[in-house]
Amino acid sequence: MKYLKYTRLLCMALLAMGFTACNDEDAYFEEDAQNSPIVVNKVYLQDVESSVPDREVTFARLGQVIRLSGSGLYGVRKVYINGYDTYFNRALVSDQSLLVQLNKETPVAEAEEEVRNTIRLVKDGSEFVYKDLVVRAASPQISHISNTLPLEGEKVIVYGANLQETLKLTLPGGVEVSAGIESDEDGEWYSFTMPGGVSQGGSITSEGANGTAVTPAYFNEKSCMILDFDGTGVQGFWSWDAGKSMCDDEHDVADDPLGKRGKCALLVPQRMLDAGGAVSSKPRVSEWWTAGNDEPTDDWNRMTGLIPAETPVNEVAFQFDIYVPQPWSGTGHIQISLMNNFNISGIGSDDDGTNNAVAFCVPWIKEGVVVPFYTEGWQTVTIPFSQFNKYATLLENEEEATFQMVIDDRNGASYRNFGMGFVNTNFTFGGVTVESTLFNQKIYVDNWRVVPCKKTIVSDFPDEEE
Repeated sequence: MKYLKYTRLLCMALLAMGFTACNDEDAYFEEDAQNSPIVVNKVYLQDVESSVPDREVTFARLGQVIRLSGSGLYGVRKVYINGYDTYFNRALVSDQSLLVQLNKETPVAEAEEEVRNTIRLVKDGSEFVYKDLVVRAASPQISHISNTLPLEGEKVIVYGANLQETLKLTLPGGVEVSAGIESDEDGEWYSFTMPGGVSQGGSITSEGANGTAVTPAYFNEKSCMILDFDGTGVQGFWSWDAGKSMCDDEHDVADDPLGKRGKCALLVPQRMLDAGGAVSSKPRVSEWWTAGNDEPTDDWNRMTGLIPAETPVNEVAFQFDIYVPQPWSGTGHIQISLMNNFNISGIGSDDDGTNNAVAFCVPWIKEGVVVPFYTEGWQTVTIPFSQFNKYATLLENEEEATFQMVIDDRNGASYRNFGMGFVNTNFTFGGVTVESTLFNQKIYVDNWRVVPCKKTIVSDFPDEEE
């Protein structure tokens, strides 16, 4: 499709400039043309799908077509962009204009300093170097953030693409960071140390070699907290017994092993680990619930002040923080239940029905491969509500699924407890079949919350943003 797009574009440009098919190509190499001085005054981006198809620009991205405007361009033999020998069609060259597409193999961050952001035009008897166009790779994009609720002094890694040479960050509330930023040379991440004074939640805006990127608006976002085990939200429990799955706030809530975050949940509580851990083929190893008793945080309608009720479920997510000090793989998974209508029996059980408001987390299986999972500190897990079975089914059937539906399903349940449990059964996930074994590791979780998770691609030209 891109080939057809640019073919159409170039044909339109050809007609617009009044070229004809009978141009004398030999004249292109005659002495007058080869010795005439070259001048480039401006560069224009050519995009027939834009509201401004011939736009003057100071930067362009790989793959885009640009038009050089000036004089003496007829006769140009070579075009070097960032030092890269770039093909162009002589039929699209006049004395005042030259069209060329920025080859996707053109070096950007890795270009030699003396040729970076230059366009060098060469004839037999003259040449010209244009230095007023910044050459960029594709637009930077964000995939996820390692820790969306960091404490001051903790390292944060933002993952994505085309994030080379990130030099400045603006955190929620306008807090700016310019020192201590590290960037991956392949553009897959940047990192920084969380400063003090960040009291608001929202997005991180980054500025780098390839432009501006904006994270989803869930960084430092705590206003839709469900349960943090430190006073926000109320934990629910009943029929507690030392030998049973129910977890309470007296016997099972743990101190943060890293000593910074107060209380948290040890997903398989210490009393079970002391007794040997979770045996194989064991459903409902442990269960942690909210109270569901009409206390202020229980009604999720309160969240629509941050996340509009009509928000699609793929743009709103459940987040929690996890700390796994030792590599976890081979057995066990997490079940998350919107309400207390399920048996915490895991993937492949009756709980895993297409109409059930449940989701599963198996962080040690990635893209069909077992990869032992551990964290060096607290890390954030993000599960869009579009991954909860019921809403995933609606989307697969091309039906509407909104955040209000999630709220109504939860608020209208007979048992409104929101919960998380550990399951140690046999299951198949992501194409991997798992035969359960004894599980006796520590998995800490904290800060259950709902957040907006819509991804943003920043337009190069704000006048075209919707």
